[in-house]
Amino acid sequence: MTTTSHHHDLRASVAAASRTLAGHGLLIGTAGNVSARAGDVVAVTATGVVLADATVDDVTVVDLDGEVVEGSLAPTSELALHLGVLRSAPPERVSAVVHTHAPNATALSLVLDELPVVHYQQLLLGGSLRVAPFHAFGTPELAAAVGAALDGRLAALMANHGTVALGPNLATAVDHALLIEWLAELYLRAASVGTPRALDPAQQQEVVAHAMRLGYGTTKPVSA
Repeated sequence: MTTTSHHHDLRASVAAASRTLAGHGLLIGTAGNVSARAGDVVAVTATGVVLADATVDDVTVVDLDGEVVEGSLAPTSELALHLGVLRSAPPERVSAVVHTHAPNATALSLVLDELPVVHYQQLLLGGSLRVAPFHAFGTPELAAAVGAALDGRLAALMANHGTVALGPNLATAVDHALLIEWLAELYLRAASVGTPRALDPAQQQEVVAHAMRLGYGTTKPVSA
């Protein structure tokens, strides 16, 4: 099919996000996948691609039913996971999906059923992070388990596997993937010296209310 400039830019953004995540050590070799939605199409990394070297040609465009629209390579084996998430959420909330094999978060997925709120930044992801039960990669069972773990959240861990992070755009989804790994490292370091102390619901609500009053996370001019 003829490549359109719109699809080219979408594919390029997915390739660039893959290289960024690989540079941070969250995508190892061919392990992991990235997608971004634009309207009724989704650009997703192809299966077997070395993600640190991903180019436009390593990203395939599919429709929301998974039919290839553009590209010469078969999409990732986790396509059902990506499409399930992207079809079930409003695009303004979720238009990008990042699945990593980040080492610290994957380590936690071996022992936890849920990552409690150990830092207020975690509230950006919706709160405590559930660990989806293990199923073989690329299966409908895994896609369903991850979808359930993501209910009301922008991230989840996958038991003995990795993580999934969502965002309204690729940049935010990448930031969320990096945040999960930072939180996991924080938990692991704390657990090495004692039992990590989580924020209780009242403390979490205090943070949310304070952030809303301050307009936390957005730039603002210097007061006159």
